[in-house]
Amino acid sequence: MATDIVAQLADSLARTGVGEGELSYKGQGRKLNDAASVEDIVKEIQDFEGLQALRLEGNTVGVEAAQAIAKALETKSQLKCCHWSDMFTGRLRSEIPPALTSLGDALILAGARLTVLDLSDNAFGPDGVRGIEMLLKSPACFTLQELRLNNCGMGIGGGKILAASLTQCHKVSSEDGTPFSLKVFVAGRNRLENDGATALAQAFQLMGSLEEIHMPQNGINHAGVTALAMAVQHNVNLRILNLNDNTFTEKGAIAMAQALKHLCSVQVINFGDCLVRPAGAMAIAETVAEGLPILKELNLSFGEITEEAALTVAQAVKDKDQLEKLDLNGNCLGEDGCKALRDVLEGLNMGELLGSLSDDEGEPEDDDDEDEDEDEDEENVDEEEMEEEEEEEVEEEAEESSSSKISTPASAPRPPDVCSFLSFPSPDKLMNLGTKRAELIEQQVDISDAARTAEAFLKIASVYKEESEDVKNAVLESIDVLLKKAFSAASFQGYSFVSSVLVLLGLIKSEDKVKPMHVAPGHLSALEHIVQQEYFPRESVAVLEAFVSRNNKSLEPCANARNSLHSTLQRVRSES
Repeated sequence: MATDIVAQLADSLARTGVGEGELSYKGQGRKLNDAASVEDIVKEIQDFEGLQALRLEGNTVGVEAAQAIAKALETKSQLKCCHWSDMFTGRLRSEIPPALTSLGDALILAGARLTVLDLSDNAFGPDGVRGIEMLLKSPACFTLQELRLNNCGMGIGGGKILAASLTQCHKVSSEDGTPFSLKVFVAGRNRLENDGATALAQAFQLMGSLEEIHMPQNGINHAGVTALAMAVQHNVNLRILNLNDNTFTEKGAIAMAQALKHLCSVQVINFGDCLVRPAGAMAIAETVAEGLPILKELNLSFGEITEEAALTVAQAVKDKDQLEKLDLNGNCLGEDGCKALRDVLEGLNMGELLGSLSDDEGEPEDDDDEDEDEDEDEENVDEEEMEEEEEEEVEEEAEESSSSKISTPASAPRPPDVCSFLSFPSPDKLMNLGTKRAELIEQQVDISDAARTAEAFLKIASVYKEESEDVKNAVLESIDVLLKKAFSAASFQGYSFVSSVLVLLGLIKSEDKVKPMHVAPGHLSALEHIVQQEYFPRESVAVLEAFVSRNNKSLEPCANARNSLHSTLQRVRSES
């Protein structure tokens, strides 16, 4: 009997991953729909004395399940860390706010004092932010040190709600004698744009306690960057500033360079893919040369920086004895400029700190100030247009507008625009994304959502050209990178992906009345490719074969590609 009890306890510990004060269900891929499905979790929470951390990431939690878990948390006053990222895969967007509200209300009722709240990779949108609004304003968050909301689709509206909540938290906590002092803020890939970033900047300035700010890929241009710059200088202990893949232009870069002059604790600056341009790079170089004594990493890659500006940056870091990495890849140096840059850094005994220059765009043919002035004017027009659009509809149109309006020198192509490609795919747009296209696309697609992953897969596949080896290879490489990561995630729903593909190809009807796309041969050729890859689940091959083998009008214009796909599916299935 005793042996059985010990075995049961060991099994329970192995499943839940109990650490010191921590209860973990991380990455178990469990579908928790109702109270019955979480009975074991509820009991383990209730029985756990001194619970300090709860990990639910990598599962999918429904409203009833969340309410049951919340009930168990109502007595857990010592809870500090909520690791709840990637927790709603496959859920309706309307399910997420009430689930979050239940959990938040429980923490407030328990009298918990949080230090970490991680809700990253939950595509809950502005409504999801409302689901945590009361929690963020409550005493439960007066002690919050880390707030992680990466890849949540908050949008401008969500950014404003979040900013107002953080501001209120600071106000009430200050009145209580314990001012809110957030240290780590993470909100990449959220479509915050200028208005969302500006609202958050005001909250950051008020707090003045941030040590890390991570806001990459948010569609912010110089107006929002300037607002963030004003806030940054009030956070004197800032160590990490990551604004990768936003659009500074010279105005934003110069404003940020001025702000950094007020700081001395900065260790990591990531302004890669930010279009800082030569003048912006030189302004940043001046700040680096004059201050930032413990700088460890400086990323100014893919910013249309010319040789002169790059050499200025190199000279600026010569006295930074703690520097570990300098990234100037993907700029406009040319072969001679790349050599000159390497020579300068080697002369400073810092050659090993320089990252690869393999994606250098070559020397610009023109460097016309008038062109850059036009760029700035056109960006202002883009900002006004974006503010007038509804936040849920703006992304595709704004990205397309920006792509068509910003002019750059002929030999320095526009910055990669993944959103524009995925909105309106074309072979040229795919090739213009450059050698990092697969990585850029993978970063943009929410692989936690099988339906969106399927849609992105078919959009990439739509530009497949058998007669163009370069385009063909670019398509297959991008698809492989995207799907390999998706299928390797424990929570990814492979059957949902296949079902979504079949719906979008018009081979099965959708309960949600999803409109099928026009089937192109490239779609079927790409399918033929992925079913032969190791990452693709063998059990899905039979499903695809069953539908492809049927007579279907949507496939009639692609008879040759269909027949080839059918033959491959039969072969792969027989080999399994």
